[in-house]
Amino acid sequence: MAENVRLHDPYARPVQQRTADLMGMFVFLGTEIMLFGGLFAAIYVVRGLHPHEVVEASKRLHLFIGAANTAILLTSSLAVAVAVRAARAGRVRLGWMLLLGAALTGLLFLGVKGMEWGMEAEEGLLPFRGVSGSLSGPVDRLFMNLYMIATGLHAIHVSIGVVLLAGLALRIGLGRLQLPERAVVVEVAGLYWHLVDVIWVFLYPALYLIR
Repeated sequence: MAENVRLHDPYARPVQQRTADLMGMFVFLGTEIMLFGGLFAAIYVVRGLHPHEVVEASKRLHLFIGAANTAILLTSSLAVAVAVRAARAGRVRLGWMLLLGAALTGLLFLGVKGMEWGMEAEEGLLPFRGVSGSLSGPVDRLFMNLYMIATGLHAIHVSIGVVLLAGLALRIGLGRLQLPERAVVVEVAGLYWHLVDVIWVFLYPALYLIR
């Protein structure tokens, strides 16, 4: 009986595997959108109920640091988009260099964000124990709690993306990921990174541009 068993690939054609990979990532990204959607809903509800207090709290944030980080993430997103095109074309060297560059810009974003958090902690804006707060009102503190949760959760996703992009760059550079045959792997990683960038593009005006 065992001699008659035949093994075959899970997909009859490569296009089926690509479709399945992309569909799985789209489902995952849908769950991420729902996760951050709840945070956006909370932010806008607080803004709608207490517009004056939220505006005053938002003015304490570092507008230009947030703008710089937005530019950094948009640059990294462009690098990933070009890396996907390079992967599809089988341009190995260009692909791994762009992915590594995107990972480094992601690290730069995290470094700038960490510096900003440090400044805000010194100013008493963040909900840390042992730090005398400079925001006295409950709405002010609620807004800063939402700010910390949203930006902290986003930073975790950026960290995951940095590891993912750096790992892909390493695999491609060492020849362990064949291009263009497995370009879908780069596409899937690119979708995740683009979502992370888009979330920040919406977080920035929701938190910083309330003027």
